[in-house]
Amino acid sequence: MDRDTTLPGETGELGEHVWADVLSAVDRTYAELIEYQEKLEARNIELQALQDFLASVLASISDVLVVVSRDGLIENASRSFCEAVGQQIGALTGKTMEGFFAEPARTQVKAAIAAAIRERRETVLEVELCGAEEPVPLEFSVAPRIDRRRRATGAVLAGRPLGELRRAYGELEASHEALKQAQSQLVRNEKMASLGRLLAGVAHELNNPISFVYANSHALEKYAGRFEQYFDRVQEGASREELIELRQKLRLDRDIRNMRHAIEGARDGAERVRDIVEDLRRLSAEGAGEMGVFDLADCARTALRWVERGAERDVDVIWTGPEQLPAVGRMGHIQQVIMNLVQNAMDAVAGTPEPRLEMDLANDGGRAVLTVRDNGPGIAPEHRSTIFDPFFTTKPVGQGTGLGLSISAKIAEEHGGALTLCEEGGGACFRLILKAAEGAA
Repeated sequence: MDRDTTLPGETGELGEHVWADVLSAVDRTYAELIEYQEKLEARNIELQALQDFLASVLASISDVLVVVSRDGLIENASRSFCEAVGQQIGALTGKTMEGFFAEPARTQVKAAIAAAIRERRETVLEVELCGAEEPVPLEFSVAPRIDRRRRATGAVLAGRPLGELRRAYGELEASHEALKQAQSQLVRNEKMASLGRLLAGVAHELNNPISFVYANSHALEKYAGRFEQYFDRVQEGASREELIELRQKLRLDRDIRNMRHAIEGARDGAERVRDIVEDLRRLSAEGAGEMGVFDLADCARTALRWVERGAERDVDVIWTGPEQLPAVGRMGHIQQVIMNLVQNAMDAVAGTPEPRLEMDLANDGGRAVLTVRDNGPGIAPEHRSTIFDPFFTTKPVGQGTGLGLSISAKIAEEHGGALTLCEEGGGACFRLILKAAEGAA
C-alpha cells in the first residue's frame, strides 16, 4: 500500500474533528465576549459613580472651581462658579476662561493659565470676576492639571470670594482683640492682687509708727496744758512758794523727762514713716524706664520686708552670700518678681510647724543669682513641667490667678536672664538669674 493511500472512512472522521474544534473556539470566544461585556458594564457603573461623585462635589463646594483644557477652554466648573456668572455648565463648556474677566485681570488670568500648562507653575491672583449682577472679588489659585504620564493637560482654577476671607479675618481679629483684652484683664487682676498684699503690708507697717506718733502727740498736748497753767501763774506774779507748790502739784519735773521721751518717740515714728514712703517711691519710680545698675541684695531685702509686713505669722529667714550684689535691670520690676517668689514661699510654709525661708545671693561668672528656698511641702513632680505656664496654679479657687510665676519668668527673660525651678529636694526652690554689673565681685 502506498503512503498517500487514504483508508475508507477517514475523511468523515477528520471533518467531525475540525467542526468540533471550530465549535469549541466559537464557544470560548462567546464566553470571552460575555466576560468582557460584564467587565465593561462594571467599569461603566464605576465611571458613572465617579462622575456622580465629582458632580456632587462640584455642586457642593462653596469655593469657585474651574477646569480648563490646554487651549484655555472650560471643561467643567463648580455650581458656585455657574451661579457667580449666571450661566449653566452646558453653556460654559468650550468658552475661554479669560472671557469672564475685565482688564487687567483678563491678561493676568490668561498668563497664569499658560504658565501653569507650560511651566507647571502655580500662581495666586487677586482678581474680579464679571458676575451676573456685580463684580465678585476672588483670590484665585491657578495650578497645572497633570495626567498619568506626568504631562500637563490643562489647568485648575480654585478661588474663594475675598468677601468671605475678609469677614473671616475680621472675625479672627475681633477674637484676637478679645483674647488680648481678657489677658490684659487677668494681668491687671494679678497686679491688683499683688497690690492688695502690698497695701496690707503698708497699712500694717504704717499703723505702728503713726499710732506711736498719735499717742505721743496726746501726751505732749497734756504736758503743754500743765506748763501753760504754770506759766500763767508766773505771769500773774505768784510767789515763789506758791510756784514751787504748783510745780510739785503738776509734777512738771516728771513731765519734762517724759516730754523728751515723747519727742524722741514721735521723731522715731516719723522717721519710720519716712522710710516706708521712700521705699514706696523707689518701688513706683523704678518700675519703668531704661535699665540701670542696682543692688540686688538691697532689692531682695526690701521685697522681703514688704511681704513680711503683711504676713500672718513670723518666718525664720536665713541670708547667705554677699552684702551687696550689683546687677543690671529695672529695679522695680525685679522687686516685683522677688516679692512674688517670697509671697509664694510664705504661702507654702503656712502650715509648716517651723517655717523657714532661705535667701542666697551669689555672683556666678558674670551672673547675679538669687535663690529663694522654703521648707514647705515642695512642688509635685507632675507639676514641675507646667509650673511656669499661664493660669496654672495649685492654690484653691479664688486665691490665685496662676499668672504670678508666668509674668515673673517673662520679666526675667526681658532682662536677659531667667527664672528657673531648682532641681533640689525638700521644699520649693526658685533661682533668679540676672546680668551682673561690670566689676561686680
